[in-house]
Amino acid sequence: MSFWEIFDYGYLGKLFGDFSSAENVRMYWLGYIILAILSYLVGSVNCGVILSRKYGTDIRTKGSGNAGTTNMLRIYGKRAAVLTFLGDVLKSALASVIGRLFFGIMGAYVAGFFCIIGHAYPIFFKFRGGKGVVAISTMCLMTTPIVFLVMLGIFLIILFGFKMVSLASVMVMLIYPMVLYNMTFPGPHILVAVLCSLFVIFLHRSNIVRIYRHEESKISFGKKKKDNGEDGKQNE
Repeated sequence: MSFWEIFDYGYLGKLFGDFSSAENVRMYWLGYIILAILSYLVGSVNCGVILSRKYGTDIRTKGSGNAGTTNMLRIYGKRAAVLTFLGDVLKSALASVIGRLFFGIMGAYVAGFFCIIGHAYPIFFKFRGGKGVVAISTMCLMTTPIVFLVMLGIFLIILFGFKMVSLASVMVMLIYPMVLYNMTFPGPHILVAVLCSLFVIFLHRSNIVRIYRHEESKISFGKKKKDNGEDGKQNE
């Protein structure tokens, strides 16, 4: 089996994907179940919670209560936010690589989806995590870099225009499946992308309510906030 065959179809996808026997079908779906479990466990390694405990207090007890990059930036500063961001990127990238090795591009999408679930509801930290923006962004980068660049551009335009990370995240999630559909080929990966987007939007439901009520806090570029308390109900 060549490298490109594994890259396109994954090792298990190439080995059992022809469904020539009932055994192949069983092994194929067993592989997907194992992939989902592994990806969820990888996603459950919540970098924000781990780092914040090193800094002193669990990040989920401060600010917005979310264990993500934005809340870490607001409470513990740039260094903590960068480390949290890099940790979340690495774990999401690892899940996507594992998925690709198992089942090719479709495996990367499935692994990314379950990694996002683990990030939001980590089994190691009482099922309270972040909101999955970095995780889904990394999945997009690992599967379709061109789509990622388009979505990043849209995200930055909205962020600098409205100064709300949550609004930019929700808007990008709304259009991600449509952009993916128009820039790639029709297939089941589009459905997974839709599920990822809906899940991340669901995690932002409280932010959406605050945006509607004009109560959502804005991010300040180059200015340090004086209050690190409830003013921090932003995104991750």
